[in-house]
Amino acid sequence: MIEATCHCGSVRLTVPEAPVQVTECNCSICRRLGARWAYYSPSNVRMPVAGSTQPYVWGDRMLAFHRCRSCGVTTHWQSLDGAQDRMAVNARLFEDLNWDAIKVRHFDGADTWSYLD
Repeated sequence: MIEATCHCGSVRLTVPEAPVQVTECNCSICRRLGARWAYYSPSNVRMPVAGSTQPYVWGDRMLAFHRCRSCGVTTHWQSLDGAQDRMAVNARLFEDLNWDAIKVRHFDGADTWSYLD
C-alpha cells in the first residue's frame, strides 16, 4: 500500500501499489495543475474522509477534480458519467517515488485527444 497526501495532511488516499506509468496532460486544467496522473480502479482506492475535499466540475461535466479544503492541493479526479472504472490520483503526492523508473506518458488533451508518445 502507498499513500498520497496533500500538503497539510488532511487528505489521504491509499492505493495498492506505486504507479509504473503516469500521464501528463496539456488540457486547460491539467497544465495549470502540473499533476501527473496515476490511474486506479475506484474500488482499489481508500478515499479521503467525506467533506475533506472540494470538487471542481466544469465543461462537459464528466470529471470532478478534488482539492483539499484546507491547503488547496489537487489530490485526485473522479469520473462523473459512470462510463469509466477508473479514477486518477495526483502521483506527485506520493512520497519517495523513483521517478526515473516511472514511465511518463504525454497526453494531448488540448487538441488531438491522443497520446503523443
